Amino acid sequence: MDIREMRTKLGDTQSEFAERYHIPFRTIQNWETGVRKPSEYILSLLEHQVNEDLVNRRTAVLPKYDPKKIDLPKRENYIGAISWLRDVRECIGEDIVFALDQALMCQGSFGGRTDEYIVWAYGNESLDRFNGVAVLGRKVSPFSVLETNGLRYTDFNRTISDALANEDILDMQGITEAVSRYYYSNGESFEGLSVAPKYQESFERLAQDAISYYNS
Repeated sequence: MDIREMRTKLGDTQSEFAERYHIPFRTIQNWETGVRKPSEYILSLLEHQVNEDLVNRRTAVLPKYDPKKIDLPKRENYIGAISWLRDVRECIGEDIVFALDQALMCQGSFGGRTDEYIVWAYGNESLDRFNGVAVLGRKVSPFSVLETNGLRYTDFNRTISDALANEDILDMQGITEAVSRYYYSNGESFEGLSVAPKYQESFERLAQDAISYYNS
């Protein structure tokens, strides 16, 4: 793949691709226009990382409040998570796929917190207009997307993979609780769950935390 193909597969703009891989924006522009050519070594490394990120999406930082952006409905004003997520989607007015904690809420495996602020999602550039939205990517495989109650969200395996990719900045309570529920409702087994080899060690640690969650 050339640089443009890699970026297009991720659904990133040039600036997003540059930020994701800590490459100067001008360098990305020069590579794509043919002004300069990346070495085969750099291309190989980037292609490997892009392929991993297509499976396990990550974001660099949590969004900060910007008074110029649009505020979404507050979770604290709703009794149930589903009614809140419906209004969030309605406010955004675009087709989005909820991810991470919000995906777990759609699945009914995590109730969320009353002071919930961050909304994790996949979606287009319109999401950048809203406060509190952490965008994992512009695109997600339709094979990893489910729909319930009129809401679209990542399936459990994709949700876990995204969580492990973002655990440095993610509160893992919801994920741990959901994996614990899965374990005990599945005959004390994790059969059916899978993660990329890169995150196998992290998953094993998460699994142990999940097993002891209800016993703590």
